[in-house]
Amino acid sequence: MAGGPAVESGMAQSGSGAGAARPGAARLEAGRLGLASRLVLGHLSGRASLRARRPRTLAELRRALDRPCFPQALSSLPLRRVMALRVPGATELRPARLYLPHGKVRGAVLFLHGGGFVHCGLNSHHGICCRLARASGAAVLSFDYRLAPEHRFPAAVEDSWAALRWLAGESWRWGGGLAVAGDSAGGNLAAVLAHLARDRGGPELALQLLYYPSLYGAREVPSRRIHAEGYMLTARLMEWYAEQYVRTPEDLYHPLMAPVFAESLAGLAPAVIVPAEFDPLHDEATGYAQAMRAAGGQAELRCYPGTIHGYLNMYSVMPAGRAAIRFGGRRLRSALAG
Repeated sequence: MAGGPAVESGMAQSGSGAGAARPGAARLEAGRLGLASRLVLGHLSGRASLRARRPRTLAELRRALDRPCFPQALSSLPLRRVMALRVPGATELRPARLYLPHGKVRGAVLFLHGGGFVHCGLNSHHGICCRLARASGAAVLSFDYRLAPEHRFPAAVEDSWAALRWLAGESWRWGGGLAVAGDSAGGNLAAVLAHLARDRGGPELALQLLYYPSLYGAREVPSRRIHAEGYMLTARLMEWYAEQYVRTPEDLYHPLMAPVFAESLAGLAPAVIVPAEFDPLHDEATGYAQAMRAAGGQAELRCYPGTIHGYLNMYSVMPAGRAAIRFGGRRLRSALAG
């Protein structure tokens, strides 16, 4: 069940040999999907009206997917303040939102939204950031980096790095501690920022919080085959996102696109990694945690049973989404208090 207790996942090997998928393995495992995941997938696959309204242009796709799963005004009510800002990106000031909880605010978190580097934004992740600010007690800055295909790799990385440097200069307002967080493509960017902060001499990060991140680029993992279809994010959709984001196939081996290809994973900020169980990216999360530990780093892994990719965005109907946000918030609170 999606609302059941979280468990630490077993570590999968990053190579293509170990753990190869059995024919029909994804279908055999479908019975273990959480109830909420099954209901969401059934709703999306069973309605002809939804298929008829499928977005036909990139602009329509972005409008359709930059929507919250819960009314924004209600999500904001438990917070002290939500501020619309313009924050430096690599080439211009970019839209952002600052979420301030009640009470003594401790530390600052740069949150980077998912969406395959192509869609989603401040609205789609508004409720997530509201809940994360409440759970962490930190100031959370949600940042709207440039999207592909208009702005290909490494535009999103450069924008996010500029935003992190800006937030580092402002974090004294909330006690000075600093962390990065993100989901899916945003989890990729958060992990990349941890590498840049290490390699460029700061800013110092207390934590990197990665929800079902994309980390492996061209390196194959078994979960990409086992969960290639039927679980929201598909292998075909992953290929389409990559085609929009990268400039050349060689970018899929670049450590700023796929941080698993970095020369070393030593010396990175401690990581909390939260994969989805039924997700093509599952083994990227577990393999990266294993690799960080092997390099002497700290990486905590927490997987909520029965979950599918993107379940944080469905927190209004998926108990595991709410639980995962609370869990991440607690880890941020602890890291930023140190």
